[in-house]
Amino acid sequence: MRRLMTALAFLAIAAPVAARAQDAAAGERVFRQQCGACHRFDRNGVGPELGDLFGRPAGSVEGFRYSSAMKGSGLVWEQETLADFLRGPRAKVPGTSMPYVGLRDESRLGDLLAYLRASGKPRP
Repeated sequence: MRRLMTALAFLAIAAPVAARAQDAAAGERVFRQQCGACHRFDRNGVGPELGDLFGRPAGSVEGFRYSSAMKGSGLVWEQETLADFLRGPRAKVPGTSMPYVGLRDESRLGDLLAYLRASGKPRP
């Protein structure tokens, strides 16, 4: 009985955190605060456009000037690859020209990824 109560208490605490980690609306706020100054979904800006992001090879948006490190990274933007990159871009791709220091708050990172997935147009 004690184990059951402990498990239920854990679930009561963990469930809201897990649900929060996939909040696209909260991810939109993170995007506006952390990414929106450089990135758009429909066109290149200071950073490459993010529409059609998932499944796309890194360094492949036409018309954007990437660092040789990004072009040669061999990365394909999927959930975990992008999460690793956003935690620390310079650690994941040494020599990247992206000046962002990284997002270490896992909850906010999960929200951002949910927003990116919901907002980008799918690859054909």
